[in-house]
Amino acid sequence: MAEEIIVSVSPHETRVAVIEQGLLQEIFIERVHAGHCVGNIYKGKVLRVLPGMQSVFVDIGQERAAFMHVNDLIDTHEAVMRERGPGFTLPPINELLREGQTILVQVTKEPIGTKGARITGGISLASRFLVYMPETHHIGISQRIEEEEERDRLREILIPEQGEQDGFIVRTACEGAGAEEIAVDAQLLRSRWQTVREDFMRMPAPATVFEDLPLHLRVMRDLINENTARIVTDNAEIHSALERFLADFIPHKKDSLDMSRDSTPLFDLHSLEDQIATALERKVPLKSGGYLVFDQTEAMSTIDVNTGAFVGRRDLEETIYRTNLEAAAAISRQLRLRNIGGIVIVDFIDMLNEEHKRQVFRTLEKGQQTDRVKWNITEISELGLVEMTRKRTHQSLQKRLCEPCPTCDGRGYVKTAESICLEIFRDIQRGHWTCTKGIA
Repeated sequence: MAEEIIVSVSPHETRVAVIEQGLLQEIFIERVHAGHCVGNIYKGKVLRVLPGMQSVFVDIGQERAAFMHVNDLIDTHEAVMRERGPGFTLPPINELLREGQTILVQVTKEPIGTKGARITGGISLASRFLVYMPETHHIGISQRIEEEEERDRLREILIPEQGEQDGFIVRTACEGAGAEEIAVDAQLLRSRWQTVREDFMRMPAPATVFEDLPLHLRVMRDLINENTARIVTDNAEIHSALERFLADFIPHKKDSLDMSRDSTPLFDLHSLEDQIATALERKVPLKSGGYLVFDQTEAMSTIDVNTGAFVGRRDLEETIYRTNLEAAAAISRQLRLRNIGGIVIVDFIDMLNEEHKRQVFRTLEKGQQTDRVKWNITEISELGLVEMTRKRTHQSLQKRLCEPCPTCDGRGYVKTAESICLEIFRDIQRGHWTCTKGIA
């Protein structure tokens, strides 16, 4: 299905929207005052070593110290662990790091709430076709490249490019790329890594050693695919930057770039502001008359499926099945749009028919395949629940655009007028009792 990428730039923020047939699929927002840190590489200083948690806190120059577990310090990629053998155990963190030590780290999750950034010692550098993992010797192929013949071809191209300590992951965009294009990408990443190492040696800690691309260029690098039909921006400077980037790295998409000169704001022109506002609502209506209810908490997010006004045409089981099927298709888009990550529990309406359960689950899985973020998902339980995890690297749309209500302190509800009146009445009673007691 054809995609459009809308890039709107103001002095205070950059917003990028991905739309299909007029419907908003994903929204990315980067504000000037907040900056971007995921993918950035820092020279950090170890502040605290916590042997009991196998973790450390590292000063990378941000307001809150970054957190790293021993798993993030040592490469625990599945393929690497297989090479180390079943008897391999992670060493104590205090044998690997000490307080005051400087270390090269990369941010994998931005600060969320009261938590600092999550960091890793396993550095990776991304380009259009490849992700470079220096000082490893693992070659991985994107799971979205399904043809085994193509996977073998790409692996053969990279093996000669692989030095003793060169690791690569082949990205989906690499499918069909020529050997020369891949070699150029690999060399670009090696040169970038050499610069990172040199800057690490000369800079004092804490310091930013490498900054990832700004949002509008990251989108070009990471999101453009064969379905991208049009790229539109409303800023002449950004248009020039995108034009240069596409000419250098994705020349066949250069003609897809347009400059909007309409006086109407770009997001209004595509009716995106209303869709963003709807994505912040707790309740999501379904076309059938049913609806979803989204609740986000610290521990997890929950999605409740309800039939609502949908009464069906045949019988109750069929009505429930149709509602769940429609909900499963909508949930995948809503998770992407709202950028909900971490643990997600979906409460489908209870179904008795096992085939209905399988079809609903397959629909949910199909939606997962179009998501650029990694999912893990379990079968529908006897209680009608589906447990899933969705990789979280950034704040959800709600967390980014909203703050807790000062009246209810983020609980989402306030006391009724009757409850408040009764509380006032009890306070009056307490005051009267104290006064009477004092006179006595």
